[in-house]
Amino acid sequence: MDRVEALALLAKAPFGRVVFSHQALPAIRPVNHLVEASGDIVIRTHTGMALLGRAALSEVVAYEADDLDPVTRTGWSVVVTGTASPVSDPAELARYQAALTSWVEADMEHVVRIRADLVTGYRLVRGGTGS
Repeated sequence: MDRVEALALLAKAPFGRVVFSHQALPAIRPVNHLVEASGDIVIRTHTGMALLGRAALSEVVAYEADDLDPVTRTGWSVVVTGTASPVSDPAELARYQAALTSWVEADMEHVVRIRADLVTGYRLVRGGTGS
């Protein structure tokens, strides 16, 4: 699928998974998100989350969301890869904090933007039954 279709599907997903390095190992955290018109992904996080330190270093991360139906074996998956950076503009922070409701009981005062440098997506379609 092309970038436009992939980002449109991602925008409809209620949550996804951010993938980053933590102590030289891969780490994955489920989070909710916004997709900006530019394709950038915006998430909220708390002070203790390891991703916040990675974002301060402008490191490359991945963001993945999908919608899969195990009964029909159909669906889609989208991955955005790009640089994570903290949002520091007070007006942007306020707007994102109002738009992104936290799913956890923690003070999610930080906002991270993932620049959509590489966007890939694919659809799952039911295959043959095989023999």
